[in-house]
Amino acid sequence: MPHDRDKDQDADPSSAKGGPLSADALDGDFTDFASAMKDVEPLSKGKQTLKPPEPKTADEQHVLRKAAEEFQTEEDESNFLTLGEVKLRDPLEVLEWRQDGIQLAVFNKLRKGGYDIARELDLHQRTVKEARGDIYQLINKAHKNNWRCVLISHGKGLRSATPARLKSYVAHWLTQHPLVLAYCSAQRNRGGVGSAYVLIKKSAQSREENRERFGQKSDLP
Repeated sequence: MPHDRDKDQDADPSSAKGGPLSADALDGDFTDFASAMKDVEPLSKGKQTLKPPEPKTADEQHVLRKAAEEFQTEEDESNFLTLGEVKLRDPLEVLEWRQDGIQLAVFNKLRKGGYDIARELDLHQRTVKEARGDIYQLINKAHKNNWRCVLISHGKGLRSATPARLKSYVAHWLTQHPLVLAYCSAQRNRGGVGSAYVLIKKSAQSREENRERFGQKSDLP
């Protein structure tokens, strides 16, 4: 006698595994699938086009500008070294400059590398804007800490799109800063025409200490 399960399968072919579905069942499944997919949009072929962002309101633009202004540091606001156009120097040019009143003997000592180098600043791989901030901070810090001489490595810029661009800015900035008494290209073993010795003005405290040491009259009241 056949098992009752076999009877059920014979009576309802659609319930059997792999058995054929009736036309009504197929129509019902298709209707359910179509209903579920009615809100789905097909992906277009190729590159997808993103909707452009909505233009910012005047208030939103004002907030962004304000945030950008507040992001600037106090050092940036006080830095007077130029970012404008400067006189271009030759990559292999020997740099020399001194303020009026600086004795030739002092300048010759600087050229010969006779001053101890208190700090070195390497500007390789720095942008003009970054180098501007680095030099401004170095000079001010040197004056504050009585560092008499510093060395700045600016490079020659032989392979730059604008040859010696950074070297040209450094040469100009050092004449702009009132705390720089003189500068010149370094000795070959310290970078040659790709570096510069910089002589920094002594602080008032340092000058007073020197006067006391040598028994000279004080400038202070």
